[in-house]
Amino acid sequence: MSWHPQYRSSKFRHVFGKPASKENCYDSVPITRSVHDNHFCAVNPHFIAVVTECAGGGAFLVIPLHQTGKLDPHYPKVCGHRGNVLDVKWNPFDDFEIASCSEDATIKIWSIPKQLLTRNLTACRKELVGHARRVGLVEWHPTAANILFSAGYDYKVMIWNLDTKESVITSPMRTIGCHQDVILSMSFNTNGSLLATTCKDRKIRVIDPRAGTVLQEANYKGHRASKVLFLGNLKKLMSTGTSRWNNRQVALWDQDDLSVPLLEEDLDGSSGVLFPFYDADTSMLYVVGKGDGNIRYYEVSADKPHLSYLTEYRSYNPQKGIGVMPKRGLDVSSCEIFRFYKLITTKSLIEPISMIVPRRSESYQEDIYPPTAGAQPSLTAQEWLSGMNQDPILVSLRPGSELLRPHPLPAERPVFHSMAPASPRLLNQTEKLAAEDGWRSSSLLEEKTPRWAAEHRLEEKKSWLTNGFDVFECPPPKTENELLQMFYRQQEEIRRLRELLTQREVQAKQLELEIKNLRMGSEQL
Repeated sequence: MSWHPQYRSSKFRHVFGKPASKENCYDSVPITRSVHDNHFCAVNPHFIAVVTECAGGGAFLVIPLHQTGKLDPHYPKVCGHRGNVLDVKWNPFDDFEIASCSEDATIKIWSIPKQLLTRNLTACRKELVGHARRVGLVEWHPTAANILFSAGYDYKVMIWNLDTKESVITSPMRTIGCHQDVILSMSFNTNGSLLATTCKDRKIRVIDPRAGTVLQEANYKGHRASKVLFLGNLKKLMSTGTSRWNNRQVALWDQDDLSVPLLEEDLDGSSGVLFPFYDADTSMLYVVGKGDGNIRYYEVSADKPHLSYLTEYRSYNPQKGIGVMPKRGLDVSSCEIFRFYKLITTKSLIEPISMIVPRRSESYQEDIYPPTAGAQPSLTAQEWLSGMNQDPILVSLRPGSELLRPHPLPAERPVFHSMAPASPRLLNQTEKLAAEDGWRSSSLLEEKTPRWAAEHRLEEKKSWLTNGFDVFECPPPKTENELLQMFYRQQEEIRRLRELLTQREVQAKQLELEIKNLRMGSEQL
């Protein structure tokens, strides 16, 4: 009887972690020394926010993603809390809005200006006052706009509706008071209809957030959970914690039955908290240990054995906290499927780490980039509060596909000027030539827009530019390969513009001849 080794065919078996080079890291960043077990970092495609040390209150830094290298010691901070900042989270539907919570028992909503900060930002857009003790966690709802959850040391989870004109909100929409101790983590399922929490009493609870009722509660004594995570649409939960013998451990649960875990796996004997991250697009689970430099990653499946170990990224630099880039901010040209931002307190450094699928082809890899959640909410706050559920709106990551803007641009009304009557034949000829290359509507709109409006847009655009580059849409190239790609794109654009110019010259000569013939005909008449 022959022995056959267990073999799993997977496109993610050879995923590896690639740390950024020194010039692409964020150096001299005064990272917080708080002992709170949080990420202390939040990332979106435009900014990286990190909790920092600040005398006389709490503060955090908001750094443009392209601004790598050494940070100015006098770089402006976002400061307005009277106590240390414990958590920050970007609004998933607005890349210029961030929520922060603090030891002063308040939550503040900040609007980050598109023009880069030149001085400390102290005025918040909204302040949420309701907790009796410090607030340790904030989470945005994954599908509904303007819905924010907060968890405080008063053992309460509060649901806030930000879709109001009030600058100070003192009464939450709902208060969930089923916990008996400090809440350690919160996680939503895909459509935000369920909330999973872990508590200092080491119990996992699955809660209906709108009703405030506990649907499931884990009383299993063999696993003391500290963090919990919904695994997408698999109807399963993943928790990290410790075993009876104080070994760090991960456990897999059925969300409809929390009596006994489906799987338990001991990792090591370290004491740092394990932060789990799940990528629903690739079904990969990443486990990041606080206080060590390792990132373990697994593949999750609905069938047994459920959890398949892939490999481990190792580093000698321990991480204090970690940030994660949303999928819409990844570099698909290099087959990047996940990106961490590692806070290294010992070096005052933020180090990006890209998880890459090795592929030889440089074309877009459709199989590793399925449609993913975009930056547009699928529900309003009132719709969700009334009981509606909706899955996230999906977008493609293929380059050139339509990007969702956090602030849709309002339609401009063109101003029509009186024009002298012209020959119908001449107008028809002009319209025909213009329609052939599709430039008529945009050029006429530019001509008919008032000069002050055009100058205002030009000034606004200039404020977004740094050294001739749009800092949000088109960051400057950082590698030789990126520089070459930009050079080839510019050459192609120049060639296309030359062809267009030649066509315009031919069309202009034809119009001149047409006008000359019309004048000669009118003189004969």
